[in-house]
Amino acid sequence: MNDGDREEIARLLPAPADQDLPREQHLRHKELLMHRIDQDIDQDIARDTAQEAGRERVTGSRPARRLLRPALLAPATALTLAAALAAGVALNGGARGHSGTSAHRVATDMRPAAALLGRISDAAGERSTPRVRDDQFVYTREKAQGADLTSGKAVLDPLRERESWSAQEPGPLRRLGLVRENGETLPVNAEFGDTDGTPAGLSRPTYSWFRTLPTDPDKLLTYLYAHTPFAEGRGRDQAVFEQIGSLLGGMMPPATAAALYRAAAEIPGVTAAPQAHDAIGRRGLGIARDDTRYGVRTEWVFDKEDYSFLGSRSYLIKDRSYGKAGTLLSSEAELEIAVVDKAGERP
Repeated sequence: MNDGDREEIARLLPAPADQDLPREQHLRHKELLMHRIDQDIDQDIARDTAQEAGRERVTGSRPARRLLRPALLAPATALTLAAALAAGVALNGGARGHSGTSAHRVATDMRPAAALLGRISDAAGERSTPRVRDDQFVYTREKAQGADLTSGKAVLDPLRERESWSAQEPGPLRRLGLVRENGETLPVNAEFGDTDGTPAGLSRPTYSWFRTLPTDPDKLLTYLYAHTPFAEGRGRDQAVFEQIGSLLGGMMPPATAAALYRAAAEIPGVTAAPQAHDAIGRRGLGIARDDTRYGVRTEWVFDKEDYSFLGSRSYLIKDRSYGKAGTLLSSEAELEIAVVDKAGERP
């Protein structure tokens, strides 16, 4: 097993097209086809649900706006849009970075993943959450498992239930909370290298810190690209996707959660994953990103009816020295999240 096989998930992608379409043309492409995305996505969800439940119906709320996948473009519109986007690719070459131009937005908006993340964002924005004080703790209960690679082969640990209590004080803190697993309760100490304690931030998100983030998706994505830690050999797009994934399931203001999902929709390479499921087998609506360099897929899983976050998993999509395609590397299922007054206290 070489060092490359052990590196973090990463993939270098070409940049999105960066040539602007006129605003009127951008809106026309979207509005011409907006009404058809409802039918397309609802058919996908209905089909998946019918297969699992043995019935031909699906329930749940229907957000007002959905966006269209490119395959449903009328031929003339498709040619016009394809020409515009191709010109953008030719002009932009291989430049990297987040683009907020209208050409990028129209390409992003019509991807199935963007349509699904739009629904998830709308639901998150309408979901109520308790106000969390700085002297409280966020309690989470989940089931999770991961693969151990120290032997040179991926050996999957048993599925275990884990409880955690995360301090909400802004810090910096030397004691970040508690974790309870296999009947043992242990303290969570400051991040490695934080000799004076770890402050609230990306590595220790608190409710109050979430409130300081931009709620405009483009501004939030710019922040994430600027502040996500760099690592040797790790592509920025993959790093930011994983950074967002590490924040999911936490207790955050609805407006922040809504912006986070719309920001994720703009990351190149993000796709829908219809067959996604969490660590305890709950099937749902999936959002994924493939790391083609290391052959790993990372998936987020959401409930089909209320779009709440269920969990995540990562697995090999091609054979590697430490495992064959399909080998599970990590998986989790969120079971409960609440706010408590003391570490170690259950809701």
